[in-house]
Order: sequence, then structure tokens, then C-alpha cells
Amino acid sequence: MIRTIAMLTFWGLAAPVAALIGFPWTFISGDISLLYRMFMWGAWKGVRLTGVRVETVGLDQLDAAGTYIFMSNHVSNLDPPILIPLIPRRTSVMVKKELFSYPILGRAMRMGSLVPVDRGNRDAGIEAVKAAKEVIGQGLNMTIYVEGKRSFDGKLLPFKKGPFYLAMECGVPVVPVTIAGTHYAMPKKRFAIRSGTVRVIFHEPIAPKDFGSRECLMEKVRAAIDGGLPEEYQATKS
Repeated sequence: MIRTIAMLTFWGLAAPVAALIGFPWTFISGDISLLYRMFMWGAWKGVRLTGVRVETVGLDQLDAAGTYIFMSNHVSNLDPPILIPLIPRRTSVMVKKELFSYPILGRAMRMGSLVPVDRGNRDAGIEAVKAAKEVIGQGLNMTIYVEGKRSFDGKLLPFKKGPFYLAMECGVPVVPVTIAGTHYAMPKKRFAIRSGTVRVIFHEPIAPKDFGSRECLMEKVRAAIDGGLPEEYQATKS
């Protein structure tokens, strides 16, 4: 519990700094890069205060100047502040559309090319895919939690189809990502954070020429992510 409070306190203290420096600079200059770096630094340092240590695998095989769609599993609220700062260059993500209604935050998110999504509306999901395609067309990465929500038991949930329509439309490499350890550190519905090691595996990028059909790409991504999970969380092999 103390670790969790330490992280939240740090974020609470860092937020006014971002508000006083990052937001004005961003709105005056029209450049989101400083605010983005501030948020990434804050997210990473906050997680470190909890005693969680992060081990990465496979980052060296990515082209730091390349554009990718990162597709990850999702089991914990710790996943975003751990994964996003590791992504080479700036990445966009899909966020709840309600957050865009906040004047200052919403403006910053639009400047950062984040993609609003209404999870309960299929038509809105199609619009989110179109918006994400435009973002990738700008040369930004896109990071997506392909299950659409957090898993309770650490095992993979069924994948949403939208990310794979997006990949087929954009024709950029897909990087499956396995996050292992956050289910122990902070599973869904748990507030307190346990210290430990989280492993983030960036699997070999799947090139567009190797996608095959949408269903085939989905199977490849699922097999990669599942294979990186601890054995007790992997799908039962027949």
C-alpha cells in the first residue's frame, strides 16, 4: 500500500509541473514533444517508486526510426505506464472518448494525435480505426491492447477485430508485445502494488508481406503474445 501511495503522490506532485510548464509550452509552440517527454518520464519514475523493476526483451530488433503497430496483452493498470515509455519514438494510443471533453486535457490529447474510442459503440469503433489510420499515416506508432479490456486471470481474452483491420489497411509492421508480471504486481480490482519484476517482450515484427489474411494475422499475434506468458497463463495445448 505504501508503494502505491508513493507512486500516486509522485504523480500528484508532478502533474502541476506539467500543467505549469508543459501545457503552456505545448499550446504556444504547437509542439507536443516536451509534454510527451514529461509524461513518459513521470510515468516511468512513478512505477519505479513502487519497487517494480522492468526487464525488456527484443527492443534491439526494432528500427528506432520505423513506424509500427504494437499489439499487447493487458492485465493491469500498470501496463500503460510501463509499456508506453519503452516504445521507440512517440506513439499514439486509443483512449476513452469522454476524456476529450475536458478542455485543456482534451486539447493536448488532440495535439498528441491520440484516438478517441467508444468501446460500446460498433460504429464508433470503425471511426476509431479510420482515425488511427490517419495517425499512422503521419508516421506515428500506434499501441493497442488487443483484448480491449484487462484480463482478470492473466490469460488472454478474445481479441478485438479492429486492430487487425487497421493493420491490413495501413500495411506497416505489427509487433506483438507480451507483458508478464503486472498481473502479480497489480491485478485487476487490486489497489495495492507488490514489488517484483515485470518482463516486457517485444516479439519479432510481422512484416506486411507475412500478414496473410486478417484471421491469419490475428492467429500469429495471439501465438506470439501467448508464448511469452508464464506457462500457467498460456492457453492449454491440446
